[in-house]
Amino acid sequence: MANSETSATLRAMIFEDGAVREIEGDEVADYRGVGFVWLHAEGALGDGRADLPSYVPHLAANALFASETRPRCDEVDEGALINLRGNALEPTRDSDRLVSIRVWVEGNRVTSVSRRPLAALGKVEAAMRAGRLTDGGDFVSALAQAISTELDPEVADLGDRLDDCEAEIEEADIYTLRRRITALRSQAIALRRFVAPDRDALASMAQLPFAWISKEDRLHLREAADRFARMAEELEAVRERAALLHEQLTDLRAELIDRRSLAIAVIAFIFLPLTFVTGLLGMNVAGIPFAHADWAFWGVVGFCMVIALLVLAWFAMRQWLDD
Repeated sequence: MANSETSATLRAMIFEDGAVREIEGDEVADYRGVGFVWLHAEGALGDGRADLPSYVPHLAANALFASETRPRCDEVDEGALINLRGNALEPTRDSDRLVSIRVWVEGNRVTSVSRRPLAALGKVEAAMRAGRLTDGGDFVSALAQAISTELDPEVADLGDRLDDCEAEIEEADIYTLRRRITALRSQAIALRRFVAPDRDALASMAQLPFAWISKEDRLHLREAADRFARMAEELEAVRERAALLHEQLTDLRAELIDRRSLAIAVIAFIFLPLTFVTGLLGMNVAGIPFAHADWAFWGVVGFCMVIALLVLAWFAMRQWLDD
């Protein structure tokens, strides 16, 4: 579906007499047949309300073109307004990982709006061309199934990548691993922000008392809602596990610093008495004993080695070297 930077692009499809045909967006309002009509607006959503057919209520039109949305489902007169979030067809640079699609459903008419192309819409269009969508209930259930199946592998991949981080925690570079875990945690938080409301919106949709939501549609909606619930739980687990791994890496870094500090302290403690002896004997004053003896240098070296061994033996007795 086309994307425009200046105004929304309208596209309409009708399923009638077992076949799907495309019509112009402005022909939808004049259609009086019994077929299923899907009107989709995509692109910049600034002043697109005027392009919508007159049958869309003012309240629904405002919600369809709202600049900021979150997943929701509301009953308005004889129709339903449902907003969902799903994967974009192409990666976005926004902080929101998922793009929104806003849908107004009335029996055999559906009006949807998205700012950017949604990956799941391709599957929905294919289902309509195959003749599997005959009313609004079929459309929403197909959309929910498509969005949830698109997201499910991505959420599972986050858990698998976090499992890899857990397996590498004893061997990998701490600082590199911390950056990977932080990135996974950020992705989990960004996804859960909309996955959980998607679940609630679909659960509410399945409870609406409209005749065009068939029993099979309600089963599909509940199935998609259950999949979103499982994904929300998985994302929450990823977030908590990432926080625990981050704390564990912090503890490992502190332990590594402690070990290095202990090693430095041991070395400094060994050289402290040696520095005192060599400094005392190295004073440029008269009266230093054995200053002219041939064996004096090696004697001082041996004395220093004895002191070093005694200090090491003391550390061993205190079990400091075991750390």
